Amino acid sequence: MNELLIKLDNIGKEYPLVSAAGDRLKTVWALLSRQGEIPNYRALQGINIEVRRGESIGLIGENGAGKSTLLKIIAGVVKPSEGKILVHGRIGALLELGSGFHPEYTGRENIYLAAALMGISKSSITEKLESIIEFADIGSHIDQPIKHYSSGMVVRLGFAVATAMRPDILITDEVLAVGDESFQKKCIRWMEEYLNGGGTLLLCSHSMYHIQTLCQKAAWIHHGHLRQYGESHDVAREYLTYHEEKSNPGAAATAAPEAKPHSADIYYVQEIRLEDDGGNEVANLEGGETLSICGTAYSPDGRPPVLLIGIVRADGTGVFGTHSHTAGFRPNRIAEREFAFCLRFSKLDLLPGKYTIRAHALDPEGMRLFDTVEKHIRITGNTLDLGMVRIPHEWLEGGAGCAAGNKAS
Repeated sequence: MNELLIKLDNIGKEYPLVSAAGDRLKTVWALLSRQGEIPNYRALQGINIEVRRGESIGLIGENGAGKSTLLKIIAGVVKPSEGKILVHGRIGALLELGSGFHPEYTGRENIYLAAALMGISKSSITEKLESIIEFADIGSHIDQPIKHYSSGMVVRLGFAVATAMRPDILITDEVLAVGDESFQKKCIRWMEEYLNGGGTLLLCSHSMYHIQTLCQKAAWIHHGHLRQYGESHDVAREYLTYHEEKSNPGAAATAAPEAKPHSADIYYVQEIRLEDDGGNEVANLEGGETLSICGTAYSPDGRPPVLLIGIVRADGTGVFGTHSHTAGFRPNRIAEREFAFCLRFSKLDLLPGKYTIRAHALDPEGMRLFDTVEKHIRITGNTLDLGMVRIPHEWLEGGAGCAAGNKAS
């Protein structure tokens, strides 16, 4: 399970920078004659990553950061301009929409084409044909040219082929962003089973929830550079913090969401209560005391929901957030479609001020996030500390012996 499957050593990629038809002619002439300078755009620079069998790596970053280019290099579709790449094992890649498919061929014919490109024999794919068609679930369209397919149908077919091949390395570029919800859930369940069976996954996604739940590690690509690489929760947290600071929503973010009528087919938090250590409902609390956030959630299909709880300051600044999935917590079933939960802070060390508690419920796959339930709370206290939280501390004498713990007199 420790076998090295992918090694990227100082990978870089440049493209000629062409903006108009006249520039294209100049570029072609410069390439042929080797005269003149060609301006280049550096899509990637100095990327170093190792991936071992059984690992799941998430790729995150803004549009145009270089994520798709990196996946194409790993898949062998694009050659790097510099650096070395080593890949061991068969790759199944879901890159650009329709890549590996011929628009004039039917879905059935494209199954054989895609399999051939992956080195799979015709007889082998024939044995798996019915399971592929069943997984894609596109009905009679399987015998129609895919140029008439919707984007969701193309993704269905591509993912169905990948599932039948069981590649050593599965590369997916925003596959969960296309297609209907039911198929997205099917993809997530398959990827979970694939990883449990020792598969290796490279997942490019803008959903930090899926990055954190499906991936052990994450690589943040920023303007072509590897800005951060490590545990997925740590990288996702830094990435979200970066975007919060960049967007700077200000006070507008504190506006309560418009109340919406609930539908019987969605997950949602029905209510929450803020309780002190004695079980009394509170709207004011002394800093450092116990706070419990208790509530109920509705599940349309009876499966335990994933619960998200967040705390924000009155100006919209995020203070804390957590969800039940990472803690391995399953809410208590109190009825066929209702669940109870309680999140307890034994010592809520928030500094005095107004705060909002926000609660959300998602389906187990994390595909749907609906309206928010909110409760407001005022934290009181006589501390003169500044900021949002009180961190235990003490003042010590300076000079020699400070680190040893000489207390100030």
